[in-house]
Amino acid sequence: MQAFISAIEYDLPEGLLTNDMLAAEFPGWSVEKIEEKIGVGIRRIAAKDECASDMGVRAAEKLFASGACSCENIDYLLFCTQSPDYFLPTTACLMQDRLGLPKSCGALDFNLGCSGYIYGLGLAKGLIETGQANNVLLITAETYSKHIHPGDKSVRTLFGDAAAVTLIQGMSEAEQKMGPFVYGTDGSGGKNLIVPTGGFRTPRTVESAQVVEDEQGNFRSQDNLFMNGSEIFTFTLRTIPKSVKELLTLSGKSLDDIDLFVFHQANKFMLEHLRKKLNVPEEKFFMSFQNYGNTVSSTIPIALSDAQREGKLKPGALVMLVGFGVGFSWGATLLYWV
Repeated sequence: MQAFISAIEYDLPEGLLTNDMLAAEFPGWSVEKIEEKIGVGIRRIAAKDECASDMGVRAAEKLFASGACSCENIDYLLFCTQSPDYFLPTTACLMQDRLGLPKSCGALDFNLGCSGYIYGLGLAKGLIETGQANNVLLITAETYSKHIHPGDKSVRTLFGDAAAVTLIQGMSEAEQKMGPFVYGTDGSGGKNLIVPTGGFRTPRTVESAQVVEDEQGNFRSQDNLFMNGSEIFTFTLRTIPKSVKELLTLSGKSLDDIDLFVFHQANKFMLEHLRKKLNVPEEKFFMSFQNYGNTVSSTIPIALSDAQREGKLKPGALVMLVGFGVGFSWGATLLYWV
């Protein structure tokens, strides 16, 4: 059996955060400046009582309604999120019940950010090709907006909320449809993209909720998301070209063999630097985040879905997927679009 992506759907919350709204709140930032540097015009923002799992369930319901697969046939659910409903129980277990998946279905949460989609595909491939599952539902969903202080323009301009669902199935064929995979981890960079409190290492207190202003005029507390943008940028440019080269070597492919490159949709500034450093032609390098923002683990599946809808991803195409970010964590793979 060879694992392949059978279908993708995604769900966006109704709330909007536009550049006009941000420019009105932060007088030093113009609409033009935000769009030029970040490349995002609109971010979708979850409601106060809306969880990542709610969006994930809606995305899965869209997939079932499309006829791609029935809920009765799903035998494993993988849920990638850093915004779970609870510390315990596992959110994937709750989603199994909400979606009416069989009780014989495996269900697993895994906590990863921007590389999570690649890791999820690797897990699904392993489950299918070792005979543990036939139909794997990979759901990625985040509500980073709930971690962000309203006064922190350094991250508020970047992130949006969303969920995506990918159906991975198996086919009887000799040729590999997904892989090989390249992974990487550097936990020494964990402090550069972090919510410092809220876990057992550093519980939240009255003191941790005190808001302070940094040297760039951003406001946040220890309970909010912190990102060291320059360190993330340096890590990405140092690590990702090497991973791309390693993946090409493992697969015996060249850059010219790749029909479409879909990287984690971090922001325009970073993606353009990566594209130019790798010498990838613009027409082969797909970007789709203008109307969503950086949706963390859902950026790649959303981009794949948009590329297919726009006619830039057709059956038989060889696609390179690369994810990178919080952790530090990264991963890359190749897949043939079926």
